[in-house]
Amino acid sequence: MATIGEACGLIKGSIYHHFKSKEELALECLKYIHEYFNREIFSIAYTKQLSPKDKLILFTKKVEEYFMNSEGGCLLGNFALEISNNIPLFKNEIIEYFKNWEEAIYQILKPEIGEKQAKEKAMQIVSATQGSIMLMRIYGKPDPFKIQNKAIIDFLP
Repeated sequence: MATIGEACGLIKGSIYHHFKSKEELALECLKYIHEYFNREIFSIAYTKQLSPKDKLILFTKKVEEYFMNSEGGCLLGNFALEISNNIPLFKNEIIEYFKNWEEAIYQILKPEIGEKQAKEKAMQIVSATQGSIMLMRIYGKPDPFKIQNKAIIDFLP
């Protein structure tokens, strides 16, 4: 908390005025990112003016923009791996985030490939995207992430 306060130009006590604990602050960060994705990225799946292919292209572009400009990979993915089993509130928020991501992809793909295949492909896309984000960070270059995003776009003719 002291490091966060220093970065914000506040004293540690000022942060505790707004958040009762580190966990509460972390949960609010997770919620903030989830709300951003719902509003700016997942909502693309429900846009009626675009074709499924155009939705997939725009969706993938927005995901790429977000993660290419974010340090440390995917915060929700990192939390999922590290601490979600220890803090149920985190786990619930993380599950909802990934369910919303899968559902958005499913909604884009369903008209083109049917319900069953769209469900499976949506889970595969989210899983592969998370893996490519991890590899991008480990290797220090965007190639795995960009290759994965191209595969997503190329999935629909």
